[in-house]
Amino acid sequence: MPTARLSSISTSSFRAPSRKPRAPLAALAAATERVRAGTLSREDAHHLFDELQGQAAAVPERGLNNFLAALARAPPSSACSDGPGLAFALFNRMSRGAGARVVSPTLCTYSILMDCCCRAGRPDLVVAFFGRLLRLGLRLNVISFNNLLKGLCQAKRSNEALDMLLHRMPELDCAPDVFSFNIVINGCFREGEVDKACNLFHEMPQLGVQPDVVTYNSIIIALSRAGAMGKAEVVLRQMVDKGIGPDVMTYNSLIHGYSTLGQWKAAVRVFKEMVSVGVLPNAVTLNSFMDSLCKHRRTKEARDIFDSMAAKGHKPNIASYSTMLNGYAKQGCFDDMTGLFNSMLQNGVVPNHHIFNILINAYAKRGLMDEAMHMFEVMKQQGVNPDVVDYLVVMDSLCKMGKMAAAMDKFNQMINQGVSPNKAVYQCLGK
Repeated sequence: MPTARLSSISTSSFRAPSRKPRAPLAALAAATERVRAGTLSREDAHHLFDELQGQAAAVPERGLNNFLAALARAPPSSACSDGPGLAFALFNRMSRGAGARVVSPTLCTYSILMDCCCRAGRPDLVVAFFGRLLRLGLRLNVISFNNLLKGLCQAKRSNEALDMLLHRMPELDCAPDVFSFNIVINGCFREGEVDKACNLFHEMPQLGVQPDVVTYNSIIIALSRAGAMGKAEVVLRQMVDKGIGPDVMTYNSLIHGYSTLGQWKAAVRVFKEMVSVGVLPNAVTLNSFMDSLCKHRRTKEARDIFDSMAAKGHKPNIASYSTMLNGYAKQGCFDDMTGLFNSMLQNGVVPNHHIFNILINAYAKRGLMDEAMHMFEVMKQQGVNPDVVDYLVVMDSLCKMGKMAAAMDKFNQMINQGVSPNKAVYQCLGK
């Protein structure tokens, strides 16, 4: 396939010999669309830069930045497997001086590309861009630093990000903002550096930056996941005392934390507080609350919440059904479980492996093998292929019932379906 020239950089395959070359802005706009469509190759992009150098008209900075940003965001395609890498290569051409007509990269260019590379999960390029930015001697702003902090934290280099925040930024006369602190606090939490994150949170006011709702939520989420609910509640009260209103994420974190610990009364208390202050629950809130109730065998109350979801504008999702089905299964409420599953199908919610695992496991453990086998057929009808876990549950139950021949039949069926047995399967059959 011939390399696309500037005059044919659009998606059209028509090529007229007498057609005038496109203006740089039009050429960049067409190339940007091809990037988004996944049809611009590395060769096309470099050839575009070759021709831009030869044009009489100057290349507009905005058009060039938009083009590079699209490349940096682009997912892998058959035409170009590494959009961020290509953006970096073209950026290098700009940095070396691609000609008078191709503008040199500005601070805006750097900021756009660094942000895009963060979004693309390429922290290596973020750090590389920042290194070039330093060497150019341009005056840095907080946006550039925040992009670097994101890149360092993505690369699990939160200690370096912390040093950059507390020492290098002040040395370079750039004051960090609340976004800077939020980035590093989250980075520390992701690496398990809980003490460092909490210390940084407490230092913020002394450093002239007040925490916002995102900061408080980060702390509450981390404490709730660690089961430190008392500390999480203290942070919540501090948040309210500072005049920062908790949002749905704040309360979801607390409800989930209490639910995980089995403290359903505390989860109910937080839920009631949430509603009383005017924060509307979302599907995540209701699912967490239902899960807490189901774990304490309060499926009737959980079902009331489930049935009220649609009225509150939250259509039950796969997680909602999974929570209720699991609750019914553990209580042995098979009629309710079957009825809810049928309702799920009627409402157009497609069951996944987890849903079928719940049902098959529930039937098999109660010795209801006909119902368990029927679920295998329903799975196939729904386009879900049984996995090794599904087969193992049934074979294990058959073995415990002394039905070895039936268990071996299921084993052979599993092999014929191309599902590879694991160690647990052989241990089950060898008992």
